[in-house]
Amino acid sequence: MSLFAPSSGLTLLQSTKDHYFRQLFSSHFINHVQVRTVPYATPFLSVNVSGRPFRVSSRKLKPIIASAASTVETSNISFRGKNPKDINVLVVGSTGYIGKFVVKELTSRGFNVIAVAREKSGIKGKNSKDDTLEQLNGANVCFSDVTNLETLEKSVQGLGVSIDVVVSCLASRNGGVKDSWNIDYEATKNSLVAGRKFGASHFVLLSAICVQKPLLEFQRAKLKFEAELMKETEEDNGFTYSIVRPTAFFKSLGGQVELVKDGKPYVMFGDGKLCACKPISEQDLASFIADCVLKEDKINQVLPIGGPGKALTPLEQGEMLFKLVGKEPKFLKVPIEIMDFAIGFLDFLVKIFPSLEDAAEFGKIGRYYAAESMLIWDPETGEYNAEATPSYGNDTLEDFFQRVLKEGMAGQELGEQTIF
Repeated sequence: MSLFAPSSGLTLLQSTKDHYFRQLFSSHFINHVQVRTVPYATPFLSVNVSGRPFRVSSRKLKPIIASAASTVETSNISFRGKNPKDINVLVVGSTGYIGKFVVKELTSRGFNVIAVAREKSGIKGKNSKDDTLEQLNGANVCFSDVTNLETLEKSVQGLGVSIDVVVSCLASRNGGVKDSWNIDYEATKNSLVAGRKFGASHFVLLSAICVQKPLLEFQRAKLKFEAELMKETEEDNGFTYSIVRPTAFFKSLGGQVELVKDGKPYVMFGDGKLCACKPISEQDLASFIADCVLKEDKINQVLPIGGPGKALTPLEQGEMLFKLVGKEPKFLKVPIEIMDFAIGFLDFLVKIFPSLEDAAEFGKIGRYYAAESMLIWDPETGEYNAEATPSYGNDTLEDFFQRVLKEGMAGQELGEQTIF
């Protein structure tokens, strides 16, 4: 069974091999773009990557006039009146699970995409600059550090263009306390500040539906930034936002496909009906996020979104999987109280050993996604509402399971996002 925090990328994976319970709890443009000190950027910006020329056409990256204070003089004309090719979209978190699909979708729609990436990206920084350039083909890649505002601002200034829209797909890598505040709040805020400084008048934020019921640090960090983003629109009526709160991602539900295929039981908590969701594919979510760039009905809105079809419980997901592999359903039901005991013990240890703070947080994350549905929460009834949770796209979980059964989980690796 896999339990997942859709925007934070937090997953509780379980292996049924031998001992179920033990397993359950056991930058700037490349080499710096050189911008002349004349008011306009040069017709072509020449960038060197490992000795090979990389050129950015002035047709895409239009020059701006920079003041002595390094701010940008922008037009009062809304970017929504432009052709997509003339709209500069800055994407942060561009190499993440959803971010890379967002970059691909925006470039396919003709936007001029500037993808901000770390020099070493991917799981445990395994991707080099060249790997990133290949992965984000079609976009203008800007290597920078979103956790450092000064560095990010210099990188954006070095582009020599104004920014129309910022799309943030940033998410903490593991959901730890410090990492959550560094990424889900500070780095995301840096992207807002830098984007605004260089002309951005719209901000699209990839958040998470689980912030409706905040019990975890990454949820609190996301909500703090959401509140400041909304405040920005109150102070400047020329600025807008779209906050996207997706349900579970497909990859969070694929952790047991191979186990079931091999004849192992499907593991779930309680009766298997505790945590329903309307899972959405990375491609469909990327398409929805791209819609938020121009569609005015998504301006200044909090937008919960799920995939097509009815909400599915873990029990229903397991039944679907057994049907696809042609085997009789076989389930292992784990009492949720086991996690409560583990969390209580970890909380006690943290009082003695503060360094275990993240371990305790990971336990709470696992408990949260073992029990809470990824659907619209109705505070008046105290229940989740599947019917009120919007659907989008065409990709179904059944299609995903069929693909994984044939091709495996390639491209769906969890890396630092795995908790257990």
